[in-house]
Amino acid sequence: MARYVTRRVILSIITLWLICTIVFVIVNVLPSDVGRSLAGPFAPQETVDQINERLGTDDPLFTQYVRLLKNTVTFDFGDSFQQSRPVSEVIGDAFWRSAKLVVLALVMTIPLAVAAGVFAARRKDKLADRSIVTLGLASSSIPDFVSGVVLAYIFGVLLGWFPVRALAPDGSSLLTQLHHLFLPALALVIVYFGYIARITRAGMIKALDSDYTRTAAMKGLSNRQILNRHVLRNGLQPTVAVVGIQIGYLFGSLVALEIIFSYPGIGSTIYNAASRKDLPVLQAAVILVGIIYMLTTLAADLTIAWMNPRARVVAAEQ
Repeated sequence: MARYVTRRVILSIITLWLICTIVFVIVNVLPSDVGRSLAGPFAPQETVDQINERLGTDDPLFTQYVRLLKNTVTFDFGDSFQQSRPVSEVIGDAFWRSAKLVVLALVMTIPLAVAAGVFAARRKDKLADRSIVTLGLASSSIPDFVSGVVLAYIFGVLLGWFPVRALAPDGSSLLTQLHHLFLPALALVIVYFGYIARITRAGMIKALDSDYTRTAAMKGLSNRQILNRHVLRNGLQPTVAVVGIQIGYLFGSLVALEIIFSYPGIGSTIYNAASRKDLPVLQAAVILVGIIYMLTTLAADLTIAWMNPRARVVAAEQ
């Protein structure tokens, strides 16, 4: 198991290096003049050159690349070009806002989707099963920004039940913050409910039809004992893998929802940094999303290895 964990950590480090390299290439391939964007279109070229020299954006590409790798290791990207404050503060504030939204969406989605998937699997090919599958396919085909606009208009504008702006005032209580975040979280629930429910259903059907389930039934175990001791532990492994991947994906895919609900999270921060040529914030935010993705997938792999003894044996032999 220790060898398996070590190998996964090494692969994660390699992946992080690739992410840094890709971010660096994209930032430097796209035509941009940071000094000009900061000084304005009518600023003299001498002023633009001074800004580029002060920020280091005119350094050789290799020097900038080494500086990016060093900043990634220390996670010290200096100050934001646009906001003139440490990048760690800009990214930290945005990360915690997005984390609140992601956690709320997962707390709402995972129990509901898993319960629906288990319910459908135990009633395979019946009306309840087909209804859940159809509902899941329909909901997952709707983009989150479409459902977000519809929810904001119906429940925010027409009915006035929830605020359209997701960011609660400073010093608000937890209930007030949840009240503001409910609509964007519900938009995510609509999208991811069907996907997680269908993955859970498929895993549960495979587990219910397996030899060990039939053996447990022949031993005289009750349906509840079979479900709790054998089926759930094996049938939910695909769900764990999917949830681990989706957590990392969520942090980087909230741009549209955060713009719709005026929520300054990590997604809108990446968008604003890219549009304003704020390279330190852009690089730090993208790398942070990559780190979150790696950590969540690593956690999911370790959880699956814990749930599946055969995976632990294979990992020990590798």
